[in-house]
Amino acid sequence: MYYGNIKKYDIADGLGVRVSLFCSGCTNHCEGCFQKETWDFRYGKLYTEDTEQEILDALNHPYIQGLTLLGGEPFEPENQRVLVTLLRKVRAEYPDKDIWSYTGFVYDKDLLPGGRKHTEVTDEMLSLLDVLVDGPFVLSRKDISLKFRGSSNQRVLDMKKTLAEGKAVLYLD
Repeated sequence: MYYGNIKKYDIADGLGVRVSLFCSGCTNHCEGCFQKETWDFRYGKLYTEDTEQEILDALNHPYIQGLTLLGGEPFEPENQRVLVTLLRKVRAEYPDKDIWSYTGFVYDKDLLPGGRKHTEVTDEMLSLLDVLVDGPFVLSRKDISLKFRGSSNQRVLDMKKTLAEGKAVLYLD
């Protein structure tokens, strides 16, 4: 997996001050995407064990609320298989930090068993998240007044409640 950037003090992509990993690779190709360069699966730098350690070290501050995954697309199958390992480590080392992920895929359509982006690690990856912002960016539904999303079709899901109730439960509406 490649990544475009690691932000160690991000306040735009989730609640509080966060560490954010911008993964490379995306097949959604949303019109109006603000990071078209991340569509390329080889954009940026190769994700290595040193990269993972850099992220874990950046989380080791009391003012950091958590980790955010975005892209590109964290839920491209090849990215999921790398990121699930990072999420396991974050949960083990920082159980009080929250984990957010953005995806252009739709939770109930694409990420559940039988969905086009469901893999052998998707269920575990989803179980390690606190919040999932799902849905493609739709330029005609762009709304800059929305919190943590760019278009009105996107949802901010509470993953703990979603998994417990077996249906999408909004974190923010």
